[in-house]
Amino acid sequence: MIHAFMLVLILGGVQQPNPMYFRGIDTCNWYASKIVKRYGNYSYYYAVPQEHKATAYCKPVWVSKDTKPMYDH
Repeated sequence: MIHAFMLVLILGGVQQPNPMYFRGIDTCNWYASKIVKRYGNYSYYYAVPQEHKATAYCKPVWVSKDTKPMYDH
């Protein structure tokens, strides 16, 4: 078993299946920040429909050293 970081993605209040695993927190956080980036006129976040709201974060987890895929870039 090794430590890894699991990217948790929540879209419209529903956690998405099939998480991504990363060797490093910096890489995981980079992907998390890019996934939730939105373009458009969202100056009023409360006006964004619930099904379009997204949250992503990285969670430290134990995984098998054979876990595939394991991203590191």
